[in-house]
Amino acid sequence: MHPHTAGSKSSIVVRAFLDDALTCEVVDVSEPEGPRYSLKRLTDDGFFEGVIPKRQDVFAYRLRIERYNGEIRQFYDPYSFLPSLSDNDVYLFNEGNEHQAHNKMGAQLRELNGVAGVSFAVWAPSATRVSLVGDFNHWDGRYHPMRSLGVSGIWELFVPGLEAGAKYKFEIGTQQEDFPLLKTDPYGARFESPPGNASIVCKVDGYEWHDADWIKQRESTDWANAPVSIYEMHLGSWKRVVEDANRPLSYRELASELVDYLKDMHYTHVEFMPLSEHPFDGSWGYQVTGFFAPTYRFGTPEDFMYLVDILHQNGLGVIMDWVPAHFPTDSFALGQFDGTALYEHADPRQGFHQDWGTYIFNFGRNEVCTFLIASALAWCERYHIDGLRVDAVASMLYLDYSREEGQWVPNQYGGRENLEAIDFLRRTNDLVHQILSRHADDC
Repeated sequence: MHPHTAGSKSSIVVRAFLDDALTCEVVDVSEPEGPRYSLKRLTDDGFFEGVIPKRQDVFAYRLRIERYNGEIRQFYDPYSFLPSLSDNDVYLFNEGNEHQAHNKMGAQLRELNGVAGVSFAVWAPSATRVSLVGDFNHWDGRYHPMRSLGVSGIWELFVPGLEAGAKYKFEIGTQQEDFPLLKTDPYGARFESPPGNASIVCKVDGYEWHDADWIKQRESTDWANAPVSIYEMHLGSWKRVVEDANRPLSYRELASELVDYLKDMHYTHVEFMPLSEHPFDGSWGYQVTGFFAPTYRFGTPEDFMYLVDILHQNGLGVIMDWVPAHFPTDSFALGQFDGTALYEHADPRQGFHQDWGTYIFNFGRNEVCTFLIASALAWCERYHIDGLRVDAVASMLYLDYSREEGQWVPNQYGGRENLEAIDFLRRTNDLVHQILSRHADDC
């Protein structure tokens, strides 16, 4: 779909799929009153193509269409923009050292060449194609095929004009199936409720925090010797609004109610059972499908920020349960993401948890560790979480956890220790401490 040089390399071919367009022109906006170039409609369903002569480099342009109802529209073509990820971004991601992946992968509101929109990036190395689908293109994979960044396995696309609130998923063609998979964004910051489960473009850096005093106090406190009293709670069942269908409190409603209770009971911290997005209430949040997203059940990501902010302003620390050990098999999420065992081990003796019916992360894969480390850092960076309580650690540390002889694979030395998971936990612990210290320096 993107513009590229023709065979002679002295002209450029532009293609576009526009099923609601009667005619289509390329408008050169790299100069005032730039020329227009007509594209020819090749198919009845709206595939256009045209050759722009005497041009060797891709230039800034818009598409100008006339719709069947006579309306004229002019808009930027996503394929006129170069990738938003640099070669270094891609290298660090594949190496396992891209510690800002949560600010680069997934859906990122940004401005390219003075044009506002959303850049999308997803890792699917075995995919035969990846298309961005959403409520902005009728969930039709023909509109926004994503571009492959080669052997990195990353697919990307910048969509100009798209704003926060847009719902989207990735339509992934696989080598095994005749039909594509429809997957939510692994790096998604917000999700809609089941059964849709769509990812939602979300602005995560617009909240105005007022907890600088807490952050500075946190850094100067000797927590190894300071008195600590932690209240562990499941937000969904803590209190209910009986007169409103017995619903749970929202993040904002909880802010005042919880502060009063914690102070009355002389707690120093609250530990939330997982608030990451999850599809099944009965799991209490321990089977996660959205590792970067506060669950929709109690409000928006900004509402959750408000809750943390109010707790901090009242001198109360916030810890959250975090689940990097395993993930559920729901077809819309991480499992068999590109038609292969991508985030999980292919061998069920390593990649499937018999007790919980979940997939086990492949900690030996750099990109998987990048994903999980970015999740930990995002909770601390975006939401000012003070600490993470890692769940199911024993199942991560030991390859024979809850398995009989012959049901597990020893490490390279013949032992039962999961060396990759141990290294992952060490790295994550170091990086979380670094980002918490950096926050204190920034305040």
